[in-house]
Amino acid sequence: MRHLPTSVLVPSRSPAPTGAGGALLPARELAVAWSVVVLIAVPAWVLTVGQAREMGVEPGTMGMALPLFLLLWVTMMAAMMLPSMAPVALTWVRGIGRRSSGWSRVGRTLEFVGGYLLVWTAFGLLAYVALAVTGDLVGDHPTAGRWIGSAAFLLAGLYQLGPLKNVCLRHCRDPMSQLVRYAGFRQPARDLRVGVHHGGYCVGCCAGLMVVLVPLGVMNVAAMAGLAVVIFVEKLWSRGPLLARVMGVVFLVLAVLAPFQDWLLPGLQESAPSMGGM
Repeated sequence: MRHLPTSVLVPSRSPAPTGAGGALLPARELAVAWSVVVLIAVPAWVLTVGQAREMGVEPGTMGMALPLFLLLWVTMMAAMMLPSMAPVALTWVRGIGRRSSGWSRVGRTLEFVGGYLLVWTAFGLLAYVALAVTGDLVGDHPTAGRWIGSAAFLLAGLYQLGPLKNVCLRHCRDPMSQLVRYAGFRQPARDLRVGVHHGGYCVGCCAGLMVVLVPLGVMNVAAMAGLAVVIFVEKLWSRGPLLARVMGVVFLVLAVLAPFQDWLLPGLQESAPSMGGM
């Protein structure tokens, strides 16, 4: 009797993302790795929430100078992005540990993390400019906030449904193939380049979601937490691409409602109370 290939006997189906980490690390090491993620992410969230309680939700840059804004921005990104990018990061750092030791291992790990945060810092510069411009517009013309918010939701929705989002999300959902690709990177500054490369795709995957912080408020803790959950699920759930499209449609609906619903625009209204004073 002729044996049929396994591919004939087993129906084909879309594979689940390897982003959950199960295909990348043994169970024991996976538990330790996620413990490290929690130890880093929790303090980042504590710092972010504490700062938000002091500052409240206001238009623009809330009077922050660029260095302070970037410091706060990087802290926010560490809190929001670390859980979803942890599988690639932890596995790459594990590989560093196998091939180096002592200060060499520390230096290579810092290179990788620095490259990733460098990309998000560059994106933070764009965010600062966008917030400064929109803040000035709202200060001079308060009713402009409704149309700025509508435009932000529209841009976010179109981006979520666009091809660039799909390409970047596919990259982030398939860390195993990316790790194989990164293994081919050569010196100099290999780990820095890996961090920049993966950070670029991460920014491309989340850029549309970050845009909605303009109308919702860059220091809106509820919005940050909601977006962090969306980012995590998009990258690690088997139906993540479907959620990305659903969010795109939701943003388009909010773009239509924004000019008539001020409650959708807490980040574009003057004199919003701080969380500490509520």
